[in-house]
Amino acid sequence: MNEIERIVRQLKLAFEGGAWHGPGVLETLEGVTAKHAAAHPLAGVHSIWELVVHIAAWEDACRRRLEGDRAELSTAEDWRPVTDTTEAAWAMTKAALIEGHHKLRESIAFLTEARLDEPILPNMPSVYVTIHGAIQHDLYHAGQIAILRKAAFGTETI
Repeated sequence: MNEIERIVRQLKLAFEGGAWHGPGVLETLEGVTAKHAAAHPLAGVHSIWELVVHIAAWEDACRRRLEGDRAELSTAEDWRPVTDTTEAAWAMTKAALIEGHHKLRESIAFLTEARLDEPILPNMPSVYVTIHGAIQHDLYHAGQIAILRKAAFGTETI
């Protein structure tokens, strides 16, 4: 396995699950309904749904940067408000998250190892640092989602 394949694998584990540390993003979302995703069980904290939209925005920004777009997100793009809290909207949000994640993994798979040490764009971190940042970002927010689930629902299976 080469370095690109190892990085893609780590991103997949962080997102889909099976990492040694604990649940990945999708594992933390298992069984979460639109009602649960839209809830704000902790004052001043983003909802699960808002976190999912945020994860998707930054995975897309990472992919866009790999393709040459600076992808500097506005606050509205970074933390897009959730206005439709129906089950259909939640299903579409999760589907968009998964589709965007797959696009990012595909973009990474086409990199050469030599590209990893180059800046992703002028005056920005390297490709390696950016991709690992996306992995760390996914795991950070998966942890937040797990805490929100516990805060809102305790040991109840949702």
